[in-house]
Amino acid sequence: MPSCIGAVILPLSGLLLSLTAGADVKARSCGEVRQAYGAKGFSLADIPYQEISGEHLRICPQEYTCCTTEMEDKLSQQSKLEFENLVEETSHFVRTTFVSRHKKFDEFFRELLENAEKSLNDMFVRTYGMLYMQNSEVFQDLFTELKRYYTGGNVNLEEMLNDFWARLLERMFQLINPQYHFSEDYLECVSKYTDQLKPFGDVPRKLKIQVTRAFIAARTFVQGLTVGREVANRVSKVSPTPGCIRALMKMLYCRYCRGLPSVRPCNNYCLNVMKGCLANQADLDTEWNLFIDAMLLVAERLEGPFNIESVMDPIDVKISEAIMNMQENSIQVSAKVFQGCGQPKPAPALRSARSAPENFNTRFRPYNPEERPTTAAGTSLDRLVTDIKEKLKLSKKVWSALAYAICKDEGVTAGTSNEEECWNGHSKARYLPEIMNDGLTNQINNPEVEVDITRPDTFIRQQIMALRVMTNKLKNAYNGNDVNFQDTSDESSGSGSGSGCMDDVCPTEFEFVTTEAPAADPDRREEDSAAARLGHSLLSWSLVGLALAVQRLCR
Repeated sequence: MPSCIGAVILPLSGLLLSLTAGADVKARSCGEVRQAYGAKGFSLADIPYQEISGEHLRICPQEYTCCTTEMEDKLSQQSKLEFENLVEETSHFVRTTFVSRHKKFDEFFRELLENAEKSLNDMFVRTYGMLYMQNSEVFQDLFTELKRYYTGGNVNLEEMLNDFWARLLERMFQLINPQYHFSEDYLECVSKYTDQLKPFGDVPRKLKIQVTRAFIAARTFVQGLTVGREVANRVSKVSPTPGCIRALMKMLYCRYCRGLPSVRPCNNYCLNVMKGCLANQADLDTEWNLFIDAMLLVAERLEGPFNIESVMDPIDVKISEAIMNMQENSIQVSAKVFQGCGQPKPAPALRSARSAPENFNTRFRPYNPEERPTTAAGTSLDRLVTDIKEKLKLSKKVWSALAYAICKDEGVTAGTSNEEECWNGHSKARYLPEIMNDGLTNQINNPEVEVDITRPDTFIRQQIMALRVMTNKLKNAYNGNDVNFQDTSDESSGSGSGSGCMDDVCPTEFEFVTTEAPAADPDRREEDSAAARLGHSLLSWSLVGLALAVQRLCR
């Protein structure tokens, strides 16, 4: 009998102890949680004073808890918002890099074009006066088309420059032959002899190579800054999946429900959650890095052989040199044109009986590189590009590093030095699962986030494609090619297929050897002959014809 009684008493006493322990758990205060919850801006009316049974919880462990259903819902939404803000804040550097540098480069380039146009206009007005002013639209159209190309207009640089020289030849041909009357058809015939006669010497060929390569590189580079800016802005605005939101809630706020609001998540726990939530963003990294590499290559071209500043600053002097070549070769040019296009009709006697003003004999002063103006926001292209390159290098691997950057934040995790006293998703203890690798396919066994590796994010894939297209454009620009106008000419120019640099070596003086170039050094001969011509060209017979022309136009 006593043994029977003892057998009954022992279970009852165990039950009594269990109930007593349960009473102790139930009686645990939620005061610390109430304080932390209120600090988030939530109403304390949602939270109990003591722990309650947790069967109602859908995300957090269904144990005794300080969370009601309403609290879990609100904290789940809060975790989503905090995650979105963390991604945006962490990617702030890369976004501001592209925004600010795009603005800087765009300002610089536009001001460079404005300065070049103003410099040419001022010089030509001083030197040619009314003669230039009556034909200034030819030069104005040149700069208008260059600006249109830079801003994304459908302009074929090679054809546009060819048209400029053809128009200039038509105007000058009339000026050096004022004794004749030329019809529109005849002038059209004259323009067809531009390439054959080379009335402006080698200046058009050189300038075409320099301008096309420099403009292609500059426009493509600023387009790259635009694409980088847009991709960074879009990718930084994340839309977490339901599986990600559950994992975020469990990591950030289930500790509240367990009465541990001051215990921060374990660093490795955070990494697995972030790698799962940012799996698609990490996949962007490969194409992003290729894009940054291509941007850096084009930046090197802008610092060296494709330097737009060294092309545009002296463009007025180069065009003036071409005009002088035309003056000095006017007899030969006219004779060959008359032979090919026929003898023109004589002009009325009044037109050929006028003389030129004496000040037309002025030549342009030599260009001094030290006088190169400092443009846009007090910087030169070299300094601007160097600054951009430094920032671009820092933005490499930014998307795969996003998870690490977020989890490194002291406000998010307990840090790497506190692996024992941290929240592991269930309690205050070490986080044991291994850390996943980066990217979507590596999340198949992610212990924290449910990730469907068979369904890549369409939006991220669109950004990858945008980067891939831009990288291809940059590679073409690096070789001096414009992908919008491939194979438009056999001549070496930026718009065609032959203007790139072979074996990563580019001549430093913008010279390219074409199929029609002789074996000897044409540039040295040109420089020697140009120096010899300067001494006596002002006394040449060609000024007589020009004098008649100026008198006719200015009278």
